[in-house]
Amino acid sequence: MAKPYSLDLRERAVAAVLKGGLSCNRAAAQFGLGISTVINWVRRYRETGSVAPAKFGGYRKKLISGAHRTWVLDRTQTDFTIRGLVAELAERGLKVDYRTMWNFVHAEKLSFKKNRNRQRAGSSRRRAKA
Repeated sequence: MAKPYSLDLRERAVAAVLKGGLSCNRAAAQFGLGISTVINWVRRYRETGSVAPAKFGGYRKKLISGAHRTWVLDRTQTDFTIRGLVAELAERGLKVDYRTMWNFVHAEKLSFKKNRNRQRAGSSRRRAKA
């Protein structure tokens, strides 16, 4: 994602519209900006008194944490599917999507691997004779 325009450019474009008497179209052409960009900056200035950009990026708290995390870790001790975990969490009151659950399972290094007792059925030649 691109970085926001500088505060100086924003202030000059808005000042050209409000104090200089230019239209938003002319100010956009003068500063090499999109028309809707200048319109949005003027609107923001009129509503908030500032042309500073809104918050950009930042940390996003994990949805599956606390008691839900503990429950999922306990639940994954036996066989599971990610879609099944999503449905079970929804029953417990936490709505998450498939991708969130997949990221959690991947980050916790959880997986359900087959063991000797759960192998697929082999060919009849490999089985012990009755």
